[in-house]
Amino acid sequence: MKVLVAMSGGVDSSVAAYLLKEEGHEVIGVSMNLLTCHRTGEVSCCSAEDRRDARKICDQLGISHYVLDYRARFREKVIDPFVEEYLVGRTPSPCILCNEHIKFAELFAEAEKMGADYVATGHYARIEKDGDRYRFFKGADPKKDQTYFLFMLGQDELARLLFPVGKMTKEESRRVAVREKLATMEKPESQDVCFVPDGDCASFIEERAGNRVKGSGDFVSMAGEVIGRHRGIYAYTIGQRRGIGFGVGERQYVVRIDPIKNEVVLGSKDDLRRMDLIVRDPSWVYENMSTRKDVVVKIRSAHAGVPADLNALNDGSVEVLFKKPVEGVAPGQAAVFYDGEEVLGGGWIA
Repeated sequence: MKVLVAMSGGVDSSVAAYLLKEEGHEVIGVSMNLLTCHRTGEVSCCSAEDRRDARKICDQLGISHYVLDYRARFREKVIDPFVEEYLVGRTPSPCILCNEHIKFAELFAEAEKMGADYVATGHYARIEKDGDRYRFFKGADPKKDQTYFLFMLGQDELARLLFPVGKMTKEESRRVAVREKLATMEKPESQDVCFVPDGDCASFIEERAGNRVKGSGDFVSMAGEVIGRHRGIYAYTIGQRRGIGFGVGERQYVVRIDPIKNEVVLGSKDDLRRMDLIVRDPSWVYENMSTRKDVVVKIRSAHAGVPADLNALNDGSVEVLFKKPVEGVAPGQAAVFYDGEEVLGGGWIA
């Protein structure tokens, strides 16, 4: 088969390309130029260095390598929504948007142009064919499973996707890289938000949003009492404890963000607990499961998941009723639905 492999310049995509080449496929490596970044630091930012590393791997494997310029698309579909969500007190998930709009939508289009049968990535996830449908499962390594970031994949995408490292652990993948002396074998893990390498999202938003940033406002208690001043609502996320900047006796957490009043509401850990949430724009791997009982719902990538029931609402959204309290439900993040290891679908926390 002819396979287009997304090459990030990291270990996982390098091993994915190697495995496909060893299986005898015609492999084409493609890297994405997503951002012209002036920021400097120990961690690269969508860097040319990563693309050079990808080219080294392709040269080492004897396969073609191309760089695709998606900077305008990345700004439109990932960076701009990232900034806008923070400005209205929501917590975005840029990696999911990047997967949906860039890594898959654009790469499938590129695969069509190149006559490739499949697109492959280094994600830790598994696809299994079951009769006339494709089923989607967590990666074999529970510490590296990335299905939370891929909930939007449906039958059309899964039919044309390969995840060569999905049945491996990260340690096994690294061992393959070392055994084959791949150029990226000692490369460290990449950043969660690649375009904010120093982790300072607030400064990034100030830089991008300019005079649209509302600026400082009040910290208020659950009772509405003003207890301090905050930097700006864009600098906080639901469940945050560190970086609040002061103490008021009992440990305080960000419980709610009010963009209209420009307030950040603080409370106790108990105040963070919720028994339900609403998911907008749900998507499903195979069939609509919006009235499904006894699923497990993850509300963050590192969240273990909580048993819940799903109820369909008249506007197309889904009500999630948890069977035990969950902490830190953040509007803007994804809620992903599982049946054991299998991904059923997901959507955005409203």
